Amino acid sequence: MEYEFKSQEELFRRVRPALRSKCSELHKLGYSKIKEFDIWNYLIIKKWKQATGLMLSDIVSDIMNVTGDELNTYLEQKAIENKRMQSLNNNLEII
Repeated sequence: MEYEFKSQEELFRRVRPALRSKCSELHKLGYSKIKEFDIWNYLIIKKWKQATGLMLSDIVSDIMNVTGDELNTYLEQKAIENKRMQSLNNNLEII
């Protein structure tokens, strides 16, 4: 059976149980700050950026197989980028 989704939001709702399950697993492993959207955004930006024709089973598999270390690295890089942008914006306000 093939599924077609009209939007990324619809797909997100469909795989949300897998995201919740993965989030719960990561919390038990000590990654308490990782949220469902962190997993989703990581996969969209890093894993699925160039992907086409992904099947629902592939998406769920990717969700269930992402590691806490991969997510932590991604979130740390994002935090650094956000700090740089904030600093840049603050410096531009001074000028």
